[in-house]
Amino acid sequence: MKYFQRTLPLLLPFLHISPAVADYESNAEQAIKTLQDRWYDTNTGLWNRLWWQSGNMVSTIALFGQHDEHFKPTAINIVANTFAKGASGNGGSWLNDYYDDEGWWALGWIDSFDLTGDRKYLDAAKSIFEDMTGGWTDSPCGGGIFWSKQRQNLAAIANELFLSIAAHLANRSQGQERQNYINWAKREWEWFYHSGVINGQNTINDGVDFKTCKNDGKTVYTYNQGVILGGLAELARATGDGEHIKNAKKIADGALAHLTQDGGILTEIPVRLDEQGAQFKGVFVRGLAKLYPQAPEGRYATFLKKNADTMWSKNRANDGVLGARWQGPVQDAGTTSHAAGVDLLVAVAKVA
Repeated sequence: MKYFQRTLPLLLPFLHISPAVADYESNAEQAIKTLQDRWYDTNTGLWNRLWWQSGNMVSTIALFGQHDEHFKPTAINIVANTFAKGASGNGGSWLNDYYDDEGWWALGWIDSFDLTGDRKYLDAAKSIFEDMTGGWTDSPCGGGIFWSKQRQNLAAIANELFLSIAAHLANRSQGQERQNYINWAKREWEWFYHSGVINGQNTINDGVDFKTCKNDGKTVYTYNQGVILGGLAELARATGDGEHIKNAKKIADGALAHLTQDGGILTEIPVRLDEQGAQFKGVFVRGLAKLYPQAPEGRYATFLKKNADTMWSKNRANDGVLGARWQGPVQDAGTTSHAAGVDLLVAVAKVA
């Protein structure tokens, strides 16, 4: 079947698992092998022909490659193949009509640059970010970037990605270019923080109502709590301003307080999830793991370990596929639910 191309050449370096490797690393490698064998198409460079979700999976693979030297050669091969082939189905470009789609790819290529040191990935991220700046608007709500190039929505996710990319690029640039990225990140955070999109529970709603310029009161998705954590961690690094870590911790704690069920298991609402929503929880735990080095709170490590242990024992099908509800039982299992589960395993491996 076309989607399930044999990926053995990409997997050979990590088929042998050393007994010295911790369980979380071993479980992550096993889950990545399932992801690759079942859904990665070496001809397209995408997972199950998914677009923005594949950008997320590039980040997942690259981050684990950075963490685990044993897996690193495999990660380099996978991201290189996706970089070479992934854009071919999109007219040869990482750009489209949606700024959030673009943002996922930018973060994926930044993570790939960190993995490899190859500037082609960083240059791709810079080019994507430059396109995203065209979405900035000072009217009618005083700032923010639009969700799409139709310029009709001020979605939280597009703005969080914009901030995060700018902050990441600042820490990988020098001179005036670095300052330009810092300025963008600070400008975005200043608007975002005062926009009202962060509610009284320290969680983030879906966006800002374009007509009222106030919090739209829509669903609090887990990924809107996750992207901002990594963005603020990078902005704190770029500026030396510890207030960004304090604000990130408030949002992380808000998510742990209000977006968990069954004794602390991260839970997406609605419960039944499609191939978009099933990706979201992985974004949150990835962001929390990026924040952790600057906020090494025991409660964050405990949260990640409990979620990973519960998912592995209660939310793994007989074929190894991870479902969408980490507390189990297995349901809504597919490409993105499994990828989110891999994110969780990678996150806990990094903090364990």
